[in-house]
Amino acid sequence: MAGGWARDGAVSEQIEASISDELARLKASRRVSDLPSAAFCAECDEPIPERRREALPGVQLCVECQSGRDSTKQARGGFNRRGSKDSQLK
Repeated sequence: MAGGWARDGAVSEQIEASISDELARLKASRRVSDLPSAAFCAECDEPIPERRREALPGVQLCVECQSGRDSTKQARGGFNRRGSKDSQLK
């Protein structure tokens, strides 16, 4: 049951699209862990401790560089980018 100018089934399609986008993002992040762990940080060339490499397979950054990346705001999900104009007017 769609409301406004949206056709029937549009809401379900939007939900499915959002789920598909999030699954694709998760799968892409998972592929990174399939890589072998780096001995040296990809950003600063400092050695990555053995215990970190064992704990996080596929790690490419040292703790400091990873903390810096984690603290920066990343734009992702949170709203349906494929929403109809009707849903944006509400």
